[in-house]
Amino acid sequence: MNDNYEELDNIIVLNDEFGNEIKFEFLDLIEYNSEEYVVLYPIDEENDDGMVVILKVESLDDDSETYVSVDDENTIQAVYNIFKDKFKNQFDFEE
Repeated sequence: MNDNYEELDNIIVLNDEFGNEIKFEFLDLIEYNSEEYVVLYPIDEENDDGMVVILKVESLDDDSETYVSVDDENTIQAVYNIFKDKFKNQFDFEE
């Protein structure tokens, strides 16, 4: 994902590496190890697996930011665990 995005309430539109727009529902902003991560849910008819997307927030300057992929599986799992704990009463998580 690159830094081209548009926010509409809690809907975020990101562009993939091919320029295709992908819509996500913004679920939460999680702080972990002094870094911020967004938890997003893809909004499309093909996403019926219930998987979320976790991206790192990086500041470009004082007024803008970008979301970048996270390669470290331990970080992804730690952020997801924080998200699960925070929303255990709102979502039905599968193990």
